[in-house]
Amino acid sequence: MFDDIPVDVSPMYEGERIRAANMYVELAGPKSIGAELVQVDDSIVDGKYEVIGPELSEMNQGEIYPFAIKIDIKGKKLEKELESVIERRTHDLCNYIQGFMHLNQRDQIWCRISIESAEMGFKLVDLAKALGILFKEEFPIIEEISITILTDLENVEKFVDDAKIVYSARDERARELSDEDVDVFYGCLMCQSFAPTHMCVVTPDRTALCGAINWFDCRAAAKMDPDGSIFEIEKGEVLDDVKGEYTNVNEMITQKTQGETEKVYLHSVFDYPHTSCGCFEAVAFYIPELDGIGIVDRDFTGETPLGIPFSSMAGQCSGGKQVEGFSGLSLEYMRSPKFLQADGAYERIVWMPNNIKTSLEEFIPEEIYDKIATDEDASNISSVKEYLEEKNHPILERLAKKEDNKKEDIDDKEKKSIDDSDTYDERAAIDINQEFIPVATAPEMAMPLSGGTKIIFKNAKIYAEKVIIKKYK
Repeated sequence: MFDDIPVDVSPMYEGERIRAANMYVELAGPKSIGAELVQVDDSIVDGKYEVIGPELSEMNQGEIYPFAIKIDIKGKKLEKELESVIERRTHDLCNYIQGFMHLNQRDQIWCRISIESAEMGFKLVDLAKALGILFKEEFPIIEEISITILTDLENVEKFVDDAKIVYSARDERARELSDEDVDVFYGCLMCQSFAPTHMCVVTPDRTALCGAINWFDCRAAAKMDPDGSIFEIEKGEVLDDVKGEYTNVNEMITQKTQGETEKVYLHSVFDYPHTSCGCFEAVAFYIPELDGIGIVDRDFTGETPLGIPFSSMAGQCSGGKQVEGFSGLSLEYMRSPKFLQADGAYERIVWMPNNIKTSLEEFIPEEIYDKIATDEDASNISSVKEYLEEKNHPILERLAKKEDNKKEDIDDKEKKSIDDSDTYDERAAIDINQEFIPVATAPEMAMPLSGGTKIIFKNAKIYAEKVIIKKYK
């Protein structure tokens, strides 16, 4: 069946990572453009596989190229609502091919081909042929299929623009429902080859982290393949409708993550945030100094106010980990009325890239829109705070209350410490109140941890908000 394809095609290659040192070329990704799109088309020619643009043999090793996968399908039982379900399987099926790595989805795809596979004679038309066979095997309702690979910039740019129109139409349809309108949510395990302890919970108000699958897509997928990677979850008892916690969701995620995660809040980044895979479109991250939340998407190449880029932040919470203060999410979820509602929704958002903010203008409350800083307004915590103060962002009230509570706690503790002590002379105590007082510096400081490990700080400087000098009797 794959006899004329020079590399192996098998699920055993799913999860294979191709690092830069072993990469022949990179296709699409953060430094280029690309997309994938599946559409039902009754006029296709079955088995037509072609490459428009440079073939792999015409590409230079180590370089990055635009890339698109156009998949047209035909079948008596095929419906438009199945397009996105079938399209999402492109991720898994591409990864069946030896030496081909596929990440993400829609117009966020990021692919690499290994040096070894290129040397074995693998071509992009082989990718099209393999996908054609795999899709027909995976979905018997596909009777005919045609696949076109695009690698020249002009054609890829047009394809991406057209694909975005289709994506948008799918997303708009999904906004017709809310979580309260249904009795069933869905679980998705498509990313478990890369994130073994991750299960995506999809509800009408919360699309999959990848942004490619909504509640309607899941319903169609579960009907088409009841034993597949997308399945129903009865909501069960509502434990917290604001945080988005449900008994059956907790039970299912415990089961599907091998007990690694036992509880999730669907609409919060705190305590028990939703686990993150690796295909998420954006990350919500907590900024303790501002008591606010920032958002950064995969397309943003600069540094966030925390001083790290998207790639580093994604590494913190991907792979199925549940990390408080961080959560992968889809950009479509940011259009939901339940978007991080347990955390204060947009009144808690203090920073995001300008391109995201602009795309969400009609979904961000008008009274808060201009008060959210972007990368064009601020680049670090200090400048973000200045912007928030200038615009009188609602987060300032939270900060003021937090500081008051903190001061009261500190004063109470100090008073109790002094009252209970018989080793200090209260009259000799000097209280110095300044902001960020340097109290210690060292070229190297070690902090022992359990398990025989330790954290080593290089060129460390320690600052304190308050210093109290006490004289012994």
